[in-house]
Amino acid sequence: MGGGRAQVNKPHKTRFASKASRHAHKIDKVRGGKTETSHRAAVKGARAARVQRSKAIRDQKRAALLKEKRSSTGSSSAPRVIVLVGLSSSANVGSLADDLLTFAGGGDGKPTSSTVASPTYKIRTTVLQAPYGDLTSCMELAKVADLLAFVLSANSLYSNDSSSPIDDFGSQCLSVFRAMGLPSTAVFIRDLPQDSKSRQELKKAATSFLSAELPEDCKYYMADTKDDLHKFMWLFKEHHLSSPHWRTQRPYVMSEQVHVSGAGDFQLGQIDVLKDPCPVSERKSSDVMETEDSGDQVVNTFVPDSSNQEPLLVENIPDPTAGEQTWPTEEEMKEAAINNKQRKLVKRKLPPGTSEYQAAWIIDTDDEDGDPDNDSQAGSEMVIDDQDHSDQGSDGSDVDAVSHFTGKFDEETVGGTEMADDENLTREQIEAEIKKIKEANADDEGYIISHNVSEFPDEVETPLDVPAKRRFAKYRGLKSFRTSSWDPKESLPPEYARIFAFDNFTRTQKHVLAKVSELDRGTEGCALVGSYVRLHVKNIPTDVASKLCHPSRRIPVAVSGLLQHESKMSVLHFSIKKHDSYEAPIKSKEPLIFNVGFRQFTARPLFSSDNINCNKHKMERFLHHGRFSVASVYAPICFPPLPLIVLKNRDGEQPAIAAVGSLKCVDPDRIILKKIVLTGYPQRVSKLKAMVRYMFHNPDDVKWFKPVELWTKHGRRGRIKETVGTHGAMKCIFNSSIQQHDTVCMSLFKRAYPKWPEQMYQI
Repeated sequence: MGGGRAQVNKPHKTRFASKASRHAHKIDKVRGGKTETSHRAAVKGARAARVQRSKAIRDQKRAALLKEKRSSTGSSSAPRVIVLVGLSSSANVGSLADDLLTFAGGGDGKPTSSTVASPTYKIRTTVLQAPYGDLTSCMELAKVADLLAFVLSANSLYSNDSSSPIDDFGSQCLSVFRAMGLPSTAVFIRDLPQDSKSRQELKKAATSFLSAELPEDCKYYMADTKDDLHKFMWLFKEHHLSSPHWRTQRPYVMSEQVHVSGAGDFQLGQIDVLKDPCPVSERKSSDVMETEDSGDQVVNTFVPDSSNQEPLLVENIPDPTAGEQTWPTEEEMKEAAINNKQRKLVKRKLPPGTSEYQAAWIIDTDDEDGDPDNDSQAGSEMVIDDQDHSDQGSDGSDVDAVSHFTGKFDEETVGGTEMADDENLTREQIEAEIKKIKEANADDEGYIISHNVSEFPDEVETPLDVPAKRRFAKYRGLKSFRTSSWDPKESLPPEYARIFAFDNFTRTQKHVLAKVSELDRGTEGCALVGSYVRLHVKNIPTDVASKLCHPSRRIPVAVSGLLQHESKMSVLHFSIKKHDSYEAPIKSKEPLIFNVGFRQFTARPLFSSDNINCNKHKMERFLHHGRFSVASVYAPICFPPLPLIVLKNRDGEQPAIAAVGSLKCVDPDRIILKKIVLTGYPQRVSKLKAMVRYMFHNPDDVKWFKPVELWTKHGRRGRIKETVGTHGAMKCIFNSSIQQHDTVCMSLFKRAYPKWPEQMYQI
């Protein structure tokens, strides 16, 4: 035997083991699929893939940054544009511009051009002055600025005559530039004292004062001595310049001789690449030929391919036969009117006391098959004339109903007023009565009259001389403004035949921008970035050309290229807000100047609210202060994002900035509804019932608008039951008790559209 050593068996683990672990020994690990370390290997491989992907993205960004740096510096790069803007009238911008050009050019004499090449710093610089007081010119210069430099005089920081170093025009320029999108910014501080301690203190004070108005990466430079300008030029050479996103999507050329902004859209006939007039280092080129008409040397010429060139299509040519319907001729319409009139004149014999509703169910029978006894009773029968009934608006049964209803009101009158004899009132008396009722209701509800303008601005008066169903024929009622359907293609105006629309605007924009990116990657058949070119523009009218070449237009501006479809007209919607400095009211469809990116045109916008959870939007008659609205205009197509600056012309003065915003979308199917409210006043009330007058003035209008829901200013909902009398009074039923001094309202809607501008461009 084994002695005292006892056998110890392994415990049974079935109770705590899973079914898979109990049968693991039956499965071949080689054929079973994954090994024991497969999960760990997968995790390790995924981590390696993430690291590799991050390294690839990093390398791409580094290569793009290096390419941008090489293209912005060196002998072949375009001149860097510095725009000097004075924040106040005391800032001497002209002297600073001369100092910068003289110092950058490396000479002692006064420069003859606004563009100089600096062999010392290996860059070319263009210095432009924004004219003080001319907001339009300042905006045009800011669109092409690589560096927007604000000039501040140190004297304004401690002078007693001014409370702020930024005056009204400077504040206006700052707000406009922020709305457009700021490029790289800097601040030049001039007129500093001689001692270094005071200079540093004033620089710190200027930085503290302007830090809230300018971006965080804005640089502050002292710009009095040559050492200050030398320090700026070295930092400016290595500075990474940023520009707004909307400007990088479109090609643009800064024009030095012709002002073209606001002239319209034209096609290019030819692009001549000229010899650089301001090279950093002189180099001889063998491919240069002299032109016959001028002293400029042409290096290369590009002529567009007519088969691939985008056509300059502005408006769609409407087809007059599109949507044509077969209308009856005048003879057919006259014949139908005569037949209808004869049909109404047919008189039927009905038993006494038969109402119109009961008469509609009686089937006419031949007199030959009728009872001969009825002939003897013909004298006592009632004859109903349908035409007479329609003119009178009520029959004998209606009179009985009115009498019963009026008698019931006499017993259950809440207001205690007597029924007026509307049948004998003249037009002047009716208007006086309505005015009297309004004043009485206003006295009873003082809080309503105090907020009447803002709470119920859509109230309109029903005309006395024109039927309401004809005056408001284009209007309709909506059960729910949010959920009721409205066909966006229904009853479109003639202007919609001249515009273009997209099935999917977002997809179209993505496709267009992808084509531009593909074109930027290739250089064949295109002028390189930084080239000095001459543009040949086709088909410019003589009067426009004479205005463009006028000697008074000396401000350099940009000639911008258009993306595909951007010359075509459509309906554009802008998110817009009234500027704080503009106090005059801005009415819908009022002519305004729209600056959208590089473009400038005249439009007549229609303002509306922006409802997020609704496909219908309420029209606004004015642009309200302090909140954003949507401005819809007929304008050339633009692809967002684009900034918007709205200007308003003033007689004999510079245009004032009226509003700022951005492009929201391009959508002709956006439904904008104009709302009106018709009002009536209870004459007699009895719990849920009321007799309402002065909403309409004839019974036909009551019948026409009977399906539309009613509401009151105290929150009741109701409907029209039937007409009363011949002057537009009606019986109404509400969901709760109505008060005598309440006002009964009816909301009507029609679709509104912007107005086509008479002149798109000012030049």
